[in-house]
Amino acid sequence: MAVFRGFRAYRPSSDMQALIPALPYDVMSSEEAREMVKDKPYSFLHIDRAEIDFPVGVDQYSTKVYEKARENLLSLEREGKLIQDSSPCFYIYKQVMNGRGQVGLVGCASIDDYLNNIIKKHEHTLAKKEQDRINHVDTCNANTGPIFLTYRKNDEINSIISDWMYNHKPEYDFISDGVSQTVWAVNDNYTVVKLQGLFDHVNAMYIADGHHRCASAVKVGQKRREQKGSYTGQEEFNYFLAVAFPDADLEIMDYNRVVKDLNSNTTEQFIEKISDKFVVNKVDSKYKPNKKHTFGMLIDSQWYSLEAKPEIINEDSPVDRLDVSILQDNILAPVLGIENPKTDERIAFIGGIRGLEELERRVNTDMKLAFAMYPTTVEDLMDIADAGLIMPPKSTWFEPKLLSGLFIHHLD
Repeated sequence: MAVFRGFRAYRPSSDMQALIPALPYDVMSSEEAREMVKDKPYSFLHIDRAEIDFPVGVDQYSTKVYEKARENLLSLEREGKLIQDSSPCFYIYKQVMNGRGQVGLVGCASIDDYLNNIIKKHEHTLAKKEQDRINHVDTCNANTGPIFLTYRKNDEINSIISDWMYNHKPEYDFISDGVSQTVWAVNDNYTVVKLQGLFDHVNAMYIADGHHRCASAVKVGQKRREQKGSYTGQEEFNYFLAVAFPDADLEIMDYNRVVKDLNSNTTEQFIEKISDKFVVNKVDSKYKPNKKHTFGMLIDSQWYSLEAKPEIINEDSPVDRLDVSILQDNILAPVLGIENPKTDERIAFIGGIRGLEELERRVNTDMKLAFAMYPTTVEDLMDIADAGLIMPPKSTWFEPKLLSGLFIHHLD
């Protein structure tokens, strides 16, 4: 059963609610972060990407950068721009983007649940990316960016959250990059305990986004256990910051592909080869797939619809039946020669938030071919995690992104 508990968050004072929070560190480059913080001295990017406070060219993984992050965090706390709640709370976090809302509960999850696979994964992590966040969390002594978790909807949890939102005034209510951000503090001890007890009946939680942040937080917790020698399990370092959303609230966006060349094929040869496994039809305008196992394809300024033939679809395998797998196994690898999409520089990935127009722009500039994908579903994600399997690279794109700097969890 899952452990999810309240905590005493450091969070922005009411007058700083729209000035401190920022997009997560890993959706931008250092150069983009530098641009984003111009005239924003309190942006949380000064903590999550502290290299921006040094001259261009600094090693972003150097000790002095992590120490600067800690210094910036403590400065916001000393100045009262980040304040700490006096008792453990849960926090309700509502985001609305393009008219669609999602409501999550902010709390702390257990590193033991991660280690024991009650918190389930669907991605491999890279050691270098892990080490960066390990150093960041350890030096700052805090989880500064929440892990995006999901769980199968629980009506009782939903009811408590809905009632609290209806009957209480929000702590924060602001717009960030076109997304409405609203937060309520659940500061009633009875309700906090009730929610904790209800999560005892949640069989599993799933990492939707933030595998590297999660793995890093867990490893810092393990490191603190080793340093202490003995621990009760109640210490804050045994837990990490997360936002848990019911599965019904989430929407995964398409994660599209663009390819630089046709692997020495002419357009006619390429279409003939893929027609063995796909029904290929010209269409008059942009084609956005509206069901599984269909794809949009753009080549030579012409859009096509593709539909996988039944014989190439393995519905018995939660990984093989994914559209990203069908495309990889039947076009990208055998026809275009892209065996490893994680390392091959001939392929790039475009989040669905950018729209089909971005695919057209890339094909008209530096790419030859684009594929518009039907989104992976949350149920697909859960099925793969339950089976202990790993999703192919770039299978999911979640929007809106969870802001960093709204909630900070200290490890002592």
